[in-house]
Amino acid sequence: MHLSRHSGILLHLTSLPGPHGSGDLGPSAYHFVDWLVAGRQSLWQVLPLGGIGPGNSPYMSPSASAGNELLIDLAQLVDHGWLDADALVPDPGFRDERVDFPRVIAFRMSRLKQAARRFHAEGRAADRQRFEVFCRAEQGWLDDYALFMALDARQRESDAPDATWQDWPAALARREPAALAAAAAELAEECASWKFWQWCFREQWQRLKAYANGRGVRIVGDMPIFVSPHSADVWAHPQLFDLEADGRLRVVAGVPPDYFSEKGQHWGNPLYDWAAHAREGYRWWIERMRNALTLFDLVRIDHFRGFEAYWAIPAAADSAVEGAWQPGPGRALFSALYAALGLQATPQSAGRRIIAEDLGIITPAVDALRAAAGLPGMRVLQFAFDGDAGNAYLPHNFTPDTVVYTGTHDNDTTLGWWQALPAATQDQVRRYLAVSGDAIHWDFIRAASASVARFAVVPMQDVLGLDSTARMNLPGSVEGVWCWRFHWGQVDGWHADRLAELAALYGRLPQAEVATPESARGADILAPSH
Repeated sequence: MHLSRHSGILLHLTSLPGPHGSGDLGPSAYHFVDWLVAGRQSLWQVLPLGGIGPGNSPYMSPSASAGNELLIDLAQLVDHGWLDADALVPDPGFRDERVDFPRVIAFRMSRLKQAARRFHAEGRAADRQRFEVFCRAEQGWLDDYALFMALDARQRESDAPDATWQDWPAALARREPAALAAAAAELAEECASWKFWQWCFREQWQRLKAYANGRGVRIVGDMPIFVSPHSADVWAHPQLFDLEADGRLRVVAGVPPDYFSEKGQHWGNPLYDWAAHAREGYRWWIERMRNALTLFDLVRIDHFRGFEAYWAIPAAADSAVEGAWQPGPGRALFSALYAALGLQATPQSAGRRIIAEDLGIITPAVDALRAAAGLPGMRVLQFAFDGDAGNAYLPHNFTPDTVVYTGTHDNDTTLGWWQALPAATQDQVRRYLAVSGDAIHWDFIRAASASVARFAVVPMQDVLGLDSTARMNLPGSVEGVWCWRFHWGQVDGWHADRLAELAALYGRLPQAEVATPESARGADILAPSH
């Protein structure tokens, strides 16, 4: 069976323009879909949509299932009558080019709380019925999440704002039924608010996804392999994680020295007790993947190599170098997932829905697991130019079961990367691509589009030709990351036209392309219309 070719853009929702300090599920998200259509792109890849954790990272969410309440479009809450219009007046300190997370969190949460109170006091019967249906359908994770967040908020208002769930009163940390029931009763209003916000997020997200799908754009989601130590998942299911008897971490996740860090990376996430998952038939993972495949058209599994073997660092260690490789679940996990979700281990089945992020230290065993699972892997052009013609990231070494990126959210922008290269490496790039390097970001976009890789995905920063100041993340850093935003004034009509030309030249046009009049392309697509 022939696998069609596609291209798309990597852009997280927080990076979208918008009046309320960060991107969200509002008009700019719909306008971005329109812009993708004008550029004849059929994929929109986002970062994890869960809540943010330490350092504002979307990879340290307090839940593997919940959405980020901060992404809720406040204007839609006004439309429903749950907020007054004056709640939409922006904070004058908001910036178009950066997310000021403390300011954004304070602004948005105050309005979300107002909306929750009004909904529960005055909400229409039809809305309340839809909300109750959602709560029943998602009860398997939603009840624990709402209580966890309510307890955490109460703790943060106390004298120990940095306490984790292991520091809570012992009865709550151990989840004794009587203590949980008492807390749920005491915090009933707060729990109802957290559920309401999840319902709002889900409804808004489903509308946006339906709009994108209707215009021929598929959404690529991102599922972190690990969860945050301070999360509803670890609190509610401690038996599934490698913890000490008191619930504290015994070992943590990370990676040994690699491209991103000479000293390795100490992520701090809890590791799984894979034997416990196997005894439960991998039920937690099945439900997690089922939820992800409902939210997204395709799912990128972060750190795929951790399923073959993962780097376990003693929790007390100061450095990632002190870790050791431990065996992962391997094929058993994917066999269980595919059986439960009706997928086959082929590119035509699982490979149409799931992407394996197989970056880092990759061994033949990791490649074998990915091939056995039928999943496309990733190739990053910025990793290609080490002087070795056999480098797997050089386009002439690609295979069709590949997703090629100019760079990822963890990389510098292509222009920033280029500007920092030694002259000899710049020369290799110019000779390999037969270019001058004067527009290296477009040279890379063309190389990715021309390759045999099934999917080609480009960060929005590379389309705009931005330097290192627009970098999204710097692995190992907790300051100044995840903040980048663009604004529509940076986008010219020719950006979409050039993407459209490359999609046509290299056979990456949307399969069921929606006919778009010439007047709807180029400069006419720059002003938001929703």
